[in-house]
Amino acid sequence: MPPSAPAQAESLRPRGKGRPRTAETAAPSLVELLNLVRSETATTRQELERHSDLGRAVVADRLTMLGDLGLVDESELGTATGGRAPRLVRFAARKAAILVATLDQTAIGVGVADLSGNLLTEHHEAADLAAPPEQLTERLSALFRWSLDRHTAAQGVWGLSLSVPGAVQSGTDGAFLTTTPPIMPAWEGFPLVESLTRGFGVPVWIRSSVETMTMGELHAGAGLGQRTMLFIKVGRRIGAGIVCDGQLFRGAQGAAGLIGSLPVTSGGQTGSLDSLAGSEMIQREGMAAATDGRSAVLADILRRGGEISAIEVSQAAQVGDAASISILATSGHLIGQVVATLANALNPDLIVLSGSIVQTNDILLAAVREAVYGASHPLVTRDLRIIRSQMGSSAGLVGAARVASEALFAPAFLKEWVMQGSPLGHPAFSDYIGRLADIPKAAPAAPPPPSRQGKEPLA
Repeated sequence: MPPSAPAQAESLRPRGKGRPRTAETAAPSLVELLNLVRSETATTRQELERHSDLGRAVVADRLTMLGDLGLVDESELGTATGGRAPRLVRFAARKAAILVATLDQTAIGVGVADLSGNLLTEHHEAADLAAPPEQLTERLSALFRWSLDRHTAAQGVWGLSLSVPGAVQSGTDGAFLTTTPPIMPAWEGFPLVESLTRGFGVPVWIRSSVETMTMGELHAGAGLGQRTMLFIKVGRRIGAGIVCDGQLFRGAQGAAGLIGSLPVTSGGQTGSLDSLAGSEMIQREGMAAATDGRSAVLADILRRGGEISAIEVSQAAQVGDAASISILATSGHLIGQVVATLANALNPDLIVLSGSIVQTNDILLAAVREAVYGASHPLVTRDLRIIRSQMGSSAGLVGAARVASEALFAPAFLKEWVMQGSPLGHPAFSDYIGRLADIPKAAPAAPPPPSRQGKEPLA
């Protein structure tokens, strides 16, 4: 195996002169060793020497530096294999925290994660994204501060990551946002990123809800350990998250997986998958079935003054309402036809469906399975599993945490701050904070009371 770039740089430096005095000389090997430890590729000094091709003295010196910076810990002993028990090298994931949030059409969720992207606490509550963005941002900030009061990290917060509806244009890998990308029409022109950066003094990242849910499923759900996976989110919009070779595929502009825009035909009508199979279609057809007498269950809901939504149709199908079953089966077959095309192209190990409609009954899932198995090559479906997500609303929060974690420790980004011991010392971020200093900071909102919809800390 040829030496790594950091190892080559170390080999060219005269030995015996003590520690390197500049970030340019020390940072590359620090970055490599820290990421080997963080990914658990290497957990002892001997394994670090083998994987990095750095000499014993260099590894020992760099681990001392990382320990002094509080980024690794060597206090735990491993299992002895014939000699002295080795000291385990662990990433100090609890050194700081990452704030995460999901914004959905009818709800928001917030959480606190460690630097490895593990969710520590979460809270969910109803919300309306059609409300003024200033009001929602104030509420979001208040929930963040409330969450931090419940779970404080040793060194504060290092990043903030949001999951939002719709595609988010991709930028430079690992780079934090300095302006707010177009995420929702009602939020156009509102400085969301700038407000959160000023309020919390940390880098901000934003990804689409489909991408963050895919990341959450991949790293903490059914996709754990899978190399190729499709994640399908079913709601008002239908989107796909694509995992290839263990990595989320975002596409050239961050718009991979917008399958809801694909044309489909049902009952002689042609339209987009969103319009003919999404929750708005289910709601519309459910209302029609309630008013024309095809569904006694849904008609009874109307008589009692209730509203017909996709959830009511889904629940009616679960108790055997024939009209509701037909509506969901139509949706599932259309979604399955599109997913079968993706499956034939990608040959995934696993297909995961998510969304409140999928979670509340088995009809749509069964229809998707039938369509995919019926329209795919036998080799594609031989070992293919099609399941529903078990993570629910936690998937987006976990995925948002992974987005920030991977960005903070991306080699090019990490190299610029590792010698300072915190990404808040990254030169580009320090410069950005300086440019925001002249903008008045809004007064913090009062912490909210605990909500019955929240969840207790996970750890």
